[in-house]
Amino acid sequence: MIPQYLVDFDLRELPTVETDCIVIGSGIAGLFTAIKASEDRRVILITKKSLMDSNTRYAQGGIAAVIAEDDSPLYHRQDTLMAGAGICSSSSVDVLVNEGPEGVRELIRLGTLFDQEDGVLALTQEGAHSHRRILHANGDATGYEIVRALAKQVLEHHNIEVWDDHFVIDLITDDGECVGALVQKPHGERLFLKGDATILCSGGAGQLYRYTTNPEVATGDGVAIAYRAGAHIRDMEFIQFHPTALSYPGAPRFLISEAVRGEGAVLRNIKGERFMEKYHELLELAPRDVVARAIVSEMEETKSTFVYLDITHESADMVKHRFPTIYKTCIGYGLDITSDWIPVAPAAHYMMGGIKTDLNGESSIPRLFACGEVSSTGVHGANRLASNSLSEAIVFGGRIVERVRSLPKLKKTDISAGCDLGRQEHPTQAMVERRLKLQKIMVRYVGLRRNEEMLVKGLEELNRQLPIFGGALTKREDYEFANMLICSLLVTESALAREESRGAHYREDFPQRDDEHWRKHLLQIRELGIVEETSDDV
Repeated sequence: MIPQYLVDFDLRELPTVETDCIVIGSGIAGLFTAIKASEDRRVILITKKSLMDSNTRYAQGGIAAVIAEDDSPLYHRQDTLMAGAGICSSSSVDVLVNEGPEGVRELIRLGTLFDQEDGVLALTQEGAHSHRRILHANGDATGYEIVRALAKQVLEHHNIEVWDDHFVIDLITDDGECVGALVQKPHGERLFLKGDATILCSGGAGQLYRYTTNPEVATGDGVAIAYRAGAHIRDMEFIQFHPTALSYPGAPRFLISEAVRGEGAVLRNIKGERFMEKYHELLELAPRDVVARAIVSEMEETKSTFVYLDITHESADMVKHRFPTIYKTCIGYGLDITSDWIPVAPAAHYMMGGIKTDLNGESSIPRLFACGEVSSTGVHGANRLASNSLSEAIVFGGRIVERVRSLPKLKKTDISAGCDLGRQEHPTQAMVERRLKLQKIMVRYVGLRRNEEMLVKGLEELNRQLPIFGGALTKREDYEFANMLICSLLVTESALAREESRGAHYREDFPQRDDEHWRKHLLQIRELGIVEETSDDV
């Protein structure tokens, strides 16, 4: 079994720092939640790199909210439920679509400059949305603008202390409650950070896969440390692969936003043929999982490693104005998207599952909260609707802070948690090699298409890495690999257990959606394994 703690320690021998609220992660969820909590609480915000390193920074498309007069929360709700393929929590979706517009207004109050047209907020449309409801900033740099505005507020706030380059190794629990975290400082010293509330906002796990739109920091840390602490983890089989990441020699898997297809771009195979009409009536605006699998099918059929995205029929001025970041990035690699077709292929993009929370963002462990991609609020179901992730972080971040305000202070008792397994340092394969091997296993066996034989093989390969938990882990890359291994096991085990195809989870040996047997969730609990969860709400 996975151990509760990654390292040996004794809290009585470590320095203790106390605060009201611990926020772990610096994407939109972490920054926004820290700002709201700091109105009447002392906050320590921890980021393992820096404030500007997060998935939010790379979010291009925008943030979804009902702003237009011809739109309504009911339409937004219908679109979200349809994308979620039957297992969204309707109560969570209701919260999102009704509270999202106020969340956007709060972002504007905090200094976010969304694009405008003729003095009103500019709205665009993305795949599987029935109305134009996507707000964007600087064309296709929405995430960067939100992080810029919120980071400025964080750095100027007297109630927020930012710890850059710190790593949360594990959560500390006492009498069933989360009381804080074991933290490693930049030079290796460790401390116990104690807080009345601990909020995980640590993002996703795109780095489980060799090809991902996520930055290097997205190693699934939050899910893994919550799992070790005993929290309920839900729906980990649902990994969303973005259909259109740049696939070009020498270039990173840079995201080519869904909004490009929303503005009329079409997909072509390497023969130049449009192909989406073979796969879905919504063509290029079909749900992401459908488009991603269609692209893989075309790549296999034409023996190619990519397909093309073509927006050359639009005016060059429109393309440059609407997608300046994509245009500049591609031109840097010799691709002019106003006249060249863009070579693209699917890449791991978003984790629908995560730490199960209630409508106030609280996990199964009292005083432990989760917000953003690390959480499983029930909003996304089996497949996230485009641009709902930023909205979710704002809406549930605000709810978490309201709940934190109702918590009593921690009792002033000594906490003597510790772990002594006698772990010894011993020569091991370099972590960078282990990480690459894990990523290749996940791509090969637990990718866009799955079957029992592949998943069993993947599980066997991953299990061979388990002995690392018996050795002494000391550095950030050690902890990250341990967390990636745990998340990979969770994804693979739940993908093997779900014998159907639904949303982003596709089983070749069970190609149909099976509502009679599988309209339910899979929970993973460290001491119990996989537990099926049925709910009237799905």
